[in-house]
Amino acid sequence: MADRNSSAAGEAGPRAHRGRVWFALLALAGAGFLGYRYWPDQSRAASPPQSAEAKPPTVRAAAAARASGPLTLTQTGTTQAFDTASLYPRATGYIVARQVDIGSHVRKGDLLFRISAPDLDQQLVQAQAQVLQLQAALIQARAMVDQAEANRHLADVTNRRTSTLAGTGAETRQNADTSQAGVLAQAANVDAVKAAVKVAEANIAAQEAQVARLKVLTGFEEIRAPFDGVVTTRNNDVGDAVTADTNTGMPLLTLARDDVLRMAVNVPLYAADGIRDGLNARVEVAQIPGKIFPGKVARSSTTLLSSARTLVTQVDIPNPDGALQAGLYITVTLEIPRVSPAVTVPNDALIFDQDGTRVAVVETGADGTTVARMRPVTIFRQTQSLLELRTGLSGGERVIVGPPASLRDGDRVALRPEGKAGA
Repeated sequence: MADRNSSAAGEAGPRAHRGRVWFALLALAGAGFLGYRYWPDQSRAASPPQSAEAKPPTVRAAAAARASGPLTLTQTGTTQAFDTASLYPRATGYIVARQVDIGSHVRKGDLLFRISAPDLDQQLVQAQAQVLQLQAALIQARAMVDQAEANRHLADVTNRRTSTLAGTGAETRQNADTSQAGVLAQAANVDAVKAAVKVAEANIAAQEAQVARLKVLTGFEEIRAPFDGVVTTRNNDVGDAVTADTNTGMPLLTLARDDVLRMAVNVPLYAADGIRDGLNARVEVAQIPGKIFPGKVARSSTTLLSSARTLVTQVDIPNPDGALQAGLYITVTLEIPRVSPAVTVPNDALIFDQDGTRVAVVETGADGTTVARMRPVTIFRQTQSLLELRTGLSGGERVIVGPPASLRDGDRVALRPEGKAGA
């Protein structure tokens, strides 16, 4: 019984194996049939269906506008006093009077300090006394001229008389020659005393110049305001000793003229040609909102700075009521006339690639299609929203704003409603 069971189990194993093999063969055959049934026909695969024509991109266009109005230039800076003077002593002594303090408003010629300089005063007195001495010497020299003239006249008369007597034999020839030599000696003496007079006059002139110099120096004992202004610093007081012509230390005081302020503006190269003296300026101060202060271009360097290619221009700001102070941070706006007109386009119309700077202009063909044409341009300047072009466009063209990166010259485009470039 056990032998029959074992033999039956041995026959069942090969039968199960053969069944699995047949099942696998049938599956492969089915898969091959399906693949053959649905494999594309060679004639149909040879020519795939043509795709529909590519739709042109839709772009936005704006009109290029001609700009002929003035160039608006706005810069910030700091106000400066129109004139600033640091006053140093020109006389050695000590301060005996002080008439002003920091913040004092003064007029031209007002007394600021008085210095006592005894040594300088004595030098002036001595120099004036020497002038009197030299004037007395001049009087004496002129008197000597008169005496020499008289001696020469006497010698001349004596010579004529002696020469006459020598001709008659009443006088010797030697005495005649001696009298003639006396005339020559007296003439030379006259020339000498006249030269002494000139020396005396020259000495007086030199001494008077010395007196004038000392008078000027004593005039510096009173320090006066060189112009109308306000005292900004004061470093000395009554009793302080001061030394003349020492400009290395602190000045006695500093004076600033504040009825007119000035500010330096660096005008860029593109607007430098339009700068003219007298050009109006608008000044705004953050601390005084809503108020516009007038100004004018007063002067410029006329030569561009080589490092920045800018023109240094100074704007004068009248300040008669003292509303502004030196050192304020202000904003200055200039309306600079254009030398030549330009064409404006939006900033995002610019294309910058290996072909340079260009813009895409929309053109309409004879068949009514719109295509993009690339135009090389030269940039004049860039504002916050616009590009000003010097060359490339003449104005009125429709330029593509924000062109696609894939856009090429001659590509068809579809337009959305356009706007004005300068709007």
